[in-house]
Amino acid sequence: MPDTFDIHEYRHRMKQLKESSDSGLYENRDGVVCPVCGEPFDRLFVMRSDSHSFPENDGAAFCLLRQDDGVYLFRH
Repeated sequence: MPDTFDIHEYRHRMKQLKESSDSGLYENRDGVVCPVCGEPFDRLFVMRSDSHSFPENDGAAFCLLRQDDGVYLFRH
């Protein structure tokens, strides 16, 4: 099971690209590692709402839905 990730602990090592009440987007500028795989990541998206739609980027749009039993990624 991955460790928890506290955005406030690492915020000073990332650049905030976008922020709203529902989501945030950050660029990793200091080699912060992913709590899942242990490798540095490029960007971090934080979803505070239960769902979010992403426009087409790299060829496919997708949507995320968070429910009690998991997070669902729908690729269009």
